[in-house]
Amino acid sequence: MFSDYAALIVLLPVLAFVLTLFLGKKLPSGGAYLPIAAILGSFIISFGTFLEIYPDKTVQQSWSWFAGMNLGILIDPLAIVMLMMVSFVSLLIHIYAVGYMAHDPAKPRYFAETSLFTAAMLGVVLSDNILQFFIAWELVGLCSYLLIGFWYHKPSAAAAAKKAFLVTRVGDVLFLAGIVLLYFNMSEVIVSRAFSLEPGNFILQFKSMFAAIPHIDPGQLTLITLLFFGGAVGKSGQFPLHGWLPDAMEGPTTVSALIHAATMVTAGVYLVARTFPMFVAAPNSLLVVAYIGGFTALFAATMGLVMNDIKRVLAYSTVSQLGYMMLALGTAGAVVGAEAVGISMFHLISHAFFKALLFLCAGSVIHAVGTNDIREMGGLFSKMKITATTMLIAALALAGIGIPFINIGTAGFFSKDAIIEGALEYGEVKGDMIPYGLAIVAALLTSIYIFRLWFMTFTGTPRSERHSHESPGVMTGPLMILAVFALLFGFSHYGFYDYVGRNFELMEVEIPVHEGEAFHPSDIVILLPVIVGVVGFLISYYIYYLRKLDMSKIVSSENPIYKLLINRYYEPKIAADIIGVKLTHNVAAQSGEFVDRKIIDGLIIDNTISSTAFKLGEVVRRLQTGVVQNYASVIILGIGLLVILLMLRGV
Repeated sequence: MFSDYAALIVLLPVLAFVLTLFLGKKLPSGGAYLPIAAILGSFIISFGTFLEIYPDKTVQQSWSWFAGMNLGILIDPLAIVMLMMVSFVSLLIHIYAVGYMAHDPAKPRYFAETSLFTAAMLGVVLSDNILQFFIAWELVGLCSYLLIGFWYHKPSAAAAAKKAFLVTRVGDVLFLAGIVLLYFNMSEVIVSRAFSLEPGNFILQFKSMFAAIPHIDPGQLTLITLLFFGGAVGKSGQFPLHGWLPDAMEGPTTVSALIHAATMVTAGVYLVARTFPMFVAAPNSLLVVAYIGGFTALFAATMGLVMNDIKRVLAYSTVSQLGYMMLALGTAGAVVGAEAVGISMFHLISHAFFKALLFLCAGSVIHAVGTNDIREMGGLFSKMKITATTMLIAALALAGIGIPFINIGTAGFFSKDAIIEGALEYGEVKGDMIPYGLAIVAALLTSIYIFRLWFMTFTGTPRSERHSHESPGVMTGPLMILAVFALLFGFSHYGFYDYVGRNFELMEVEIPVHEGEAFHPSDIVILLPVIVGVVGFLISYYIYYLRKLDMSKIVSSENPIYKLLINRYYEPKIAADIIGVKLTHNVAAQSGEFVDRKIIDGLIIDNTISSTAFKLGEVVRRLQTGVVQNYASVIILGIGLLVILLMLRGV
């Protein structure tokens, strides 16, 4: 039984981390094969467990920890699809990295950190309680800091790592506050006997949390879910905590692929999906999720239009697509209930395939031409046919290109269209079409920026003297595998929605759905997402392939809209100058220094505490003789006194 070894899904990459860190320099390829073998083992166990539990079983393993808490494993439909995706995509990225990082002297550290990164994300998915979830969540953040700043000798990489760590900490503090508030509310209803834990259950287990929902004050529940969503906003780069994600491109491209496709940013969406019954019970929070998601999808897409760094374009694409996932949970969740989780997660996994493919293709291009700037590329198709073709497939998937009515299309065609239709149904039921409008406009911009990138990179004449070449087989192999999934994964959507949508039913949690007439969108509504995708392609084709439009007047510092977008709405300047310098340094730091030196030390205690501490330190320092025999004598004396005290108490 594979499920009996579920803990190994996390423990194998952790073991690979330890072995690679200490032995990697003595092993081939910097010890890369240890993480690859470990993550392959995680995928095999995950896939074997899926075959065991499909279609209507779950795996629950739990061990008592402390103070009513537990350590546990929960594998249900929601978790198992994530486990398979994370382990599989991470495996392909690690294989690709063998070629990409071949000449980097710090390979052992790289592969050790990516192995731990994967283990942390798998730990998030496997957790059966919110506290354990948070611990693994924090480890994901730590690993992202280490990997974004992997080339720490570059000031830009060190600054990006710091920014990612600090910005995501804002969300993490909100998430932790939500956990604390939830704990106190659950403790209160348990003490009041309004709710009691069943034998074998623990206070912060997900099933206990969901069972307690009817007994928690609605206002408190709204606050808890908003705090949870604050954590998701930080981790998944939603507005206004999105600024760290584009700057995270300073790490190796394979790290970007891991962060943007398989790990880290998907954790925030998974948090909202995992705690979805709480959000449904707090409809105001669900509305916030919908609007933040929809706005983020459009907001990030506008910046993707003007970026010239190939990885930065893809970074804003990730922020935008994460917005779509949140939009699905917020809008579809309000009208179709638990099926919204299936819709959102289907786009999450589709996105993992085509976004990993896009980043790895970008890495292949950068590896070949030695620059990130798409303005210095061009004409690469003839020299990099595999990379160009697979990246075109990924671009088609991201743009959601397909053929409606006969249901033939890329993975993005099925997943994104379902989100847009859910937003439309929400608009019809609630009389609020704003989220639908945001989704449609974002879809148009998505198609424009991704095909702009492809045409500027692979078509036309070369715009620089670079000896480009196709990447080796260890890099192109994962590209072709991911391309197959970006093309064909969409055909699993019917079974996927049904399977993941029944997740909370298997947990015996009832989620209400809108009761009314069945939603039957008109033909034009069904066609509209594909129409805007094709229109976006034609716009890019006209401008960047046929070059029928002179962009020099548009792409100019004199154009206020272009200036606003290229400066990213001045968010970096606001964050660095106003928040970073004026607020943090000028207000907080200088105020702290004034209180410490002038008030506490000067007026209140006249340096009494500090002088006393120095004198006490001098006394203690004399006891530190450096003679081992003296230390041993003190230890023996202390143990003897402890034994005597225990005997006197009758222990």
